[in-house]
Amino acid sequence: MSRGKPGDATLIEMDRRVWSNGGGEENDGFHTSLDKESFQLESAVVDKHHQSKDSVYFRDGIRRIDFVLSYIDDKDEVKKAERRKEFEGNLQKAGLELETEDKSESEDGKTYFLKIHVPWEVLATYADVLKIKVPFKANDIPENKEVPMSWLSTPIRLPENVMHPEPDYFTYTFDKSKIDFFLIEDKDTLFPPSTRNRIVYYILSRCPYSKEDKAKKGIKRLLNNGTYIAAFPLHDCRYWTRSRDPNCESERNELYRFWARFSRFYKEQPLNLIRKYYGEKIGIYFAWLGFYTEMLFYAALVGLLCFIYGLATYDENVTSKEICNETIGGQIIMCPLCDKKCGYWKLNSTCSSSWQSYLFDNTATVFFAIFMGIWVTLFLEFWKRRQARLEYEWDLVDMEEEQQQMQLRPEYEIKCTDRRLNRVTQEQELVLDQTSSDKVGRFILCWTTVFLWVRLALEDERLEMEPYLPASTQCARSVMSGVTVLFWICLIIASIIGVIAYRLAVFAAFASIMKDSPTNKLEVVGSLITPQLATSVTASCINFVIIMILNYLYERVAIWITDMEVPKTHLEYENKLTVKMFLFQFVNYYSSCFYVAFFKGRFVGYPGEYEYMFSKMSGLRNEECEPGGCLIELTTQLVIVMTGKQVWGNIQEALVPWLRNWWVSRNARNHPESLYSRWEQDNDLQCMGQLGLFYEYLEMVIQFGFITLFVASFPLAPLLALINNMVEVRVDAWKFTTQFRRPVAAKAHSIGAWEEILNMIAVFSVVTNAFIVSFTSDMIPRLVYLYTYHPGTEITMEGYINNSLSVFNISEFRPENRPEDGVNPEWFNSLYVTTCRYPDYRYPPGHEKQYKHNMQFWHILAAKMAFIIIMEHVVFVVKFFVAWLIPDVPSDVKARIKRERYLIQEYLHNYEVEKLKVHLRQNRQNIEECTCPTTAAPPVKLEVFSDCLT
Repeated sequence: MSRGKPGDATLIEMDRRVWSNGGGEENDGFHTSLDKESFQLESAVVDKHHQSKDSVYFRDGIRRIDFVLSYIDDKDEVKKAERRKEFEGNLQKAGLELETEDKSESEDGKTYFLKIHVPWEVLATYADVLKIKVPFKANDIPENKEVPMSWLSTPIRLPENVMHPEPDYFTYTFDKSKIDFFLIEDKDTLFPPSTRNRIVYYILSRCPYSKEDKAKKGIKRLLNNGTYIAAFPLHDCRYWTRSRDPNCESERNELYRFWARFSRFYKEQPLNLIRKYYGEKIGIYFAWLGFYTEMLFYAALVGLLCFIYGLATYDENVTSKEICNETIGGQIIMCPLCDKKCGYWKLNSTCSSSWQSYLFDNTATVFFAIFMGIWVTLFLEFWKRRQARLEYEWDLVDMEEEQQQMQLRPEYEIKCTDRRLNRVTQEQELVLDQTSSDKVGRFILCWTTVFLWVRLALEDERLEMEPYLPASTQCARSVMSGVTVLFWICLIIASIIGVIAYRLAVFAAFASIMKDSPTNKLEVVGSLITPQLATSVTASCINFVIIMILNYLYERVAIWITDMEVPKTHLEYENKLTVKMFLFQFVNYYSSCFYVAFFKGRFVGYPGEYEYMFSKMSGLRNEECEPGGCLIELTTQLVIVMTGKQVWGNIQEALVPWLRNWWVSRNARNHPESLYSRWEQDNDLQCMGQLGLFYEYLEMVIQFGFITLFVASFPLAPLLALINNMVEVRVDAWKFTTQFRRPVAAKAHSIGAWEEILNMIAVFSVVTNAFIVSFTSDMIPRLVYLYTYHPGTEITMEGYINNSLSVFNISEFRPENRPEDGVNPEWFNSLYVTTCRYPDYRYPPGHEKQYKHNMQFWHILAAKMAFIIIMEHVVFVVKFFVAWLIPDVPSDVKARIKRERYLIQEYLHNYEVEKLKVHLRQNRQNIEECTCPTTAAPPVKLEVFSDCLT
């Protein structure tokens, strides 16, 4: 690849012999062409009334519209007009061809549309710059299509022409100097529209628009300052019908019919067609989402079986039977749950919640927690294999991360005014071509290299310079960014503390209000509505609202501080933003669940010596868990936050864009196809935005955290996620296909930083589920009682409730803890009731160690810690063994990669040999006489924008 001129590292001058006129001339407001044929097309008369405007071609019907810019000509804004004139002139110098639709042709009568076409010469140049792969040989490796019992998958299959819209070829990075090496049947169709619009956007984002300040460049800045109001590639047709133009692919219509309709929820996704139409980056997202949904089926199935096990053994739950028994639970009087406002209560009042808790807190819970730890590993390992296959099929194997990192962000070039020597570029500029067999060429090249070394030694200031951000500035910006993120995380923690304070404050109020509430008389749900449930549900809803508000605000803050850091490359920008957003979302969404799972009920003290949130003066006594444990409350919290987020997310994703598009196009959508132009239709659609795909990933990764970090408390979470994702795939497909403008295609060979985040969650989930089973669930205390403390020789759970409740003498209550007069129920009589019970393992009153933890407490604690250690080690050993056992790249993919690399070397070698033979035959006399062939007239120089570092 050619390198930039000294002093201007963003321009490369390339030869273009076919353009002999007009490279730098101004256009006349319509379109500019630089060859003779184009001038003839421009002068042709086109009847606009007979030509359909629902087309993706220029008025000549030949040149394809690769990109569209729209603007409103405001006569008072002279600067905007000057910027547009300079910008469009520079686009013409770069070789793009332009055509303008006058505002009189638009529906609103005030919007201009600038249509852009990229000719072959520019395509070839930038395909070389961007290292785009093109076919050079048909794939000759036979595919093993014989899948055992493939007939089972017939109902979910799509037609072959939809699943594989293109033939399979061996590909190699495009080289403009080896044009005859590649299989090029038609130059107009060699590069698909997604590649063409990617090349155009590459030029647009680096094209200057100011004569005075060359640092002012890029379509993004022109959109921000209002010079243009929109920039987008065109959809190829209306989504509900095929284009009338036979040359148009109508791929959008195929995507809608076979992918974006909700009736196709059970069908596979046409990933190759998605990749062809939208590019690899969007294709890899839908491939990951589809694979994640497939793997959720197995987790949902096992979770459902665990729930069914709880239902099947419902009647064998001795613990709940004792709680509900009038002679056992009805005779156990529990200590008040709050100070003054709460009275004594009977254990059997928690009968319903104890049965509900058993559905999720049973023996199968331990099995499911271990299974999910292994499932996560299988999901990640099999995804690596699926990703490796896609990398090969989509020509992403040799897409080096360094190549992507070498493309500077235009914002970085603009904001970084300092320059330094690019040593890498200097070295690469002086590499000698060792493959050349031309003796004269090698002789000249050697002397040229020596001359350049001398020149560089004498004129050090002529070395190519690159923009950079000084270390001190970069450090200051990073510190500022870190402080901002830390502040917002603290803000979330403060809001969670506020919700906890709300729970503590209103529990007493609910207890006093609901004592004589009319809801108690309801036949079905009356017994289910308890002060604990009311507090938990209202607090969860308030927490959800706070989450949504903070999420809305932080999104803008995260983008602002990431922009402030001035990341060097697009990849670095995405990674920085991903980390910031996920850290915030992790605390935002999971903090309430962590509180219920690991903190609630852990620091409550005991009657007479209660622990308070801030101090005794605050009166906010720490919450207690019910005798059945906090697991059912964690389940409630998980269901509300997880379900609420998914429903709200789908409403935002589907309903909001639809309403906006309906309102914007309310006047124009009734126009006939011949008048409502393709560019106006797309202009009325919503813009996905640069971070649109980022939010899609974020939503799914947050969901992944819910079903892995806390799945031991709610085995049905994978089932809810599966149902949501089956809808999510089609909602996203419908949104991309019908409600959004066509996004600019982008390459990506993986899901990026999200893969590392998923690995982190996978490891962390083993720890959290082990702690949930040990400390949040009542599983370990029940097992210790069953095998150690049950009376008699028969292994039974009878007597467990009485064993798990400690005794407190009511007369020892302090005045600030004792219930007020009139708070206690009618059945309570202090003359006959002298003690109350509370969930803990402490010595009874009168014992020499009264109210101290007894030996059973320490046995249970040791069992809990032993279970955590054993479970973690077992799951981690299995995880690492499975990861080692499953190779990341399938063997057949490895063979195909080796075969392709071998063919590339062989074909290149044969190509160079044949080319050398032809060259030697034609120039034998010139080589012997050391004469040079007659050169043609000096070519016209074509400016090519490039920000590559090497």
